[in-house]
Amino acid sequence: MTTVLIVEDDPINLRVFSKILTKRGGLQVKGTEIVEEVLQYARSGEIDAILMDVALANSIYEGKPVDGIKITQMLKSDPKTKELPIILVTAHAMEGDRENFLNQSGADGYISKPVVDHEAFIQQIVSLIDKA
Repeated sequence: MTTVLIVEDDPINLRVFSKILTKRGGLQVKGTEIVEEVLQYARSGEIDAILMDVALANSIYEGKPVDGIKITQMLKSDPKTKELPIILVTAHAMEGDRENFLNQSGADGYISKPVVDHEAFIQQIVSLIDKA
């Protein structure tokens, strides 16, 4: 069974994404915003992709606040997790943000909130997992 880790600090978004992926996409989901848990899941081999919120209000790593870009950089620079597909999710979608976020983080994809087209959302995630 394909499992997606959702890294999201908003419980409503977490619930919405979980519902879309499980009910419409037939995927399993796990959710956390605790950086150590994200790294643990990524290294465990239990997950097939990560949906990473860019703006994480509560995520702290080694005593410092970190956002989704930073966590993605950490995962992409680790030989154990660099192949894991990571899709950034953000509400701050201004012109040019997409390229900046992707270049900065090394992420594999980008989705802006709110997610309106559920089918396209699922397809983007599934196609990245199939490529991996």
